[in-house]
Amino acid sequence: MEELIVSLVEGQPIVVLFVIIFALLYILGKGADLLVDEAVTLSVKWGIPKVLIGATVVSLGTTLPEASVSVMAAVRGNPDMALGNAVGSIICDTGLIVGIAALISPLALNKKLVNRQGWLQFGSGILLVAVSLLAGAAIPQLAGITFIVLLILYMLITIRWSKDSDEPQPETLEHKDEGPMLLVLLKLALGVTLIILSSKVLIPTVEVTAVRIGIPQSIIAATLVAFGTSLPELVTAVSAARRGHGDLAIGNIIGADILNVLFVVGAAAAVTPEGLPIPKYFFSLQFPVMIGILLTFRLITLFAKTAVKRWHGLLLLGMYIAYTVVSYVLV
Repeated sequence: MEELIVSLVEGQPIVVLFVIIFALLYILGKGADLLVDEAVTLSVKWGIPKVLIGATVVSLGTTLPEASVSVMAAVRGNPDMALGNAVGSIICDTGLIVGIAALISPLALNKKLVNRQGWLQFGSGILLVAVSLLAGAAIPQLAGITFIVLLILYMLITIRWSKDSDEPQPETLEHKDEGPMLLVLLKLALGVTLIILSSKVLIPTVEVTAVRIGIPQSIIAATLVAFGTSLPELVTAVSAARRGHGDLAIGNIIGADILNVLFVVGAAAAVTPEGLPIPKYFFSLQFPVMIGILLTFRLITLFAKTAVKRWHGLLLLGMYIAYTVVSYVLV
């Protein structure tokens, strides 16, 4: 299938290629939105606590685009894109998305939740860099499997924490009952299908575009694709900020960043027997920026009294813009 897609897009003008990419990114976002909405509906119908849904299903659902893109890229032998998309999504989530949401409205902080999961967020970034430094040339398959095990432990811990948590619930974003169980299941399946199919077409299209314009695939993945696959988090964060549920937006971003390491990188490495190769410049650009922006966000949430304010958002957004410019100019 991939070869057929490559043959179809190779002869297209560059403008058409970009139109295809943006269309596919839009479908990815819509598929993830549909999946999250129906997962929430299903969970409500089954009587699962609302806060548990927000801590697990929503974050897991909004991270599926990154996971599907990275796993497909790894399977196709394009580790630059697999790892670049995961790291770029963390930078995009924490810099661009939190920055925009905070500029719209100060984001209220649930200090208990943020202080618990915020350190896990920062720790997951440190873990990825540490494993990469120890591995040297490639993140081994065993490390990917270990990340998946840690993902399961993280979910179990989150479930335990959520039982006495007072964080906002996803239904506060005007969730509504969407009909019979069969219809909910069909919509859920449609969301998964949209994500998988659009990912399979997106990867070869981005490959052809990157070669055509002379930009490394990893840079495309860490900026354009990372932004597109982060659309579910962006939509959730903006909606939450506009409705005065900033702490829900913060919680979703923290969870998404953790999953980008444990789920996205973990799954991509786990399906790569020879390991997930690490481009050398990741150590000089991608990883330092990721750790820097995660540390900045951790310090903001640690010392902010009640909310992430607009000037905090401006700082994070400025860091993301600077990173994007450097990525395209210097690499």
